[in-house]
Amino acid sequence: MGYFVQSTEGPHVLSALVIRHLMFEDLGTFAPVLAARGFSVEYVDAGVDTIAPESLVNPDLVVVMGGPIGVYETEPYPFLAQERRAILARLDADKPILGVCLGAQLIARALGARVEATGRKEIGYSPLELTQEGRDSVLRVLDGEPVLHWHGDQFAIPKGAKRLAQTPGFPNQAFMRGPRVLGLQFHLEADHTRIERWLIGHAFELAQAKIDVPDLRAQAAAYGPRLAALSAAVLNAWLDEAGL
Repeated sequence: MGYFVQSTEGPHVLSALVIRHLMFEDLGTFAPVLAARGFSVEYVDAGVDTIAPESLVNPDLVVVMGGPIGVYETEPYPFLAQERRAILARLDADKPILGVCLGAQLIARALGARVEATGRKEIGYSPLELTQEGRDSVLRVLDGEPVLHWHGDQFAIPKGAKRLAQTPGFPNQAFMRGPRVLGLQFHLEADHTRIERWLIGHAFELAQAKIDVPDLRAQAAAYGPRLAALSAAVLNAWLDEAGL
């Protein structure tokens, strides 16, 4: 079963359900923002905990985190189909949902958009270029800022959603559908003080992609502190816009 990692006492406690695919790919820099806003946070672990549609409809907020598998790998990972159905129920309920990397891809796929492997990797910190709609969105503070990219798949922009950001190799880096649905391909939430967990946990992928690990560690140290502040600004702006 899922378990609570933080609770807040009071007459009305906002609830956040976080779907996690890897233990170390958690809320990261998003966690203190939710705590400051009075959210009680519960994690559920995909592939271990049952993720039923009704469990995603009830919370005030749902956050779907990243992971190293593809949304199309439903044969080796059948829980992905169940997870996508639950996400669709959340979307149909028109309640706030935020997806990061795999989470954004699952949301895009639930909305009928194509998600596919690209055959290449984008790993490391590099600048994000916002579209005009992105510069008018909750991502406005990220224009030109180096953020952490860690993916090889890409999503198409769902019907009715706005394309907010791009990089030279990946034109679709973020989307919003209305005020309550936000998908981020990049890892705005990654905590630079815990980047070592990523470097160890993804050691094989980094070696395959011929990524310079000491350089990636140095990038995290250089850009991480500023990104933590930008992360808080983006999440606070989106939660305000989503009515939370």
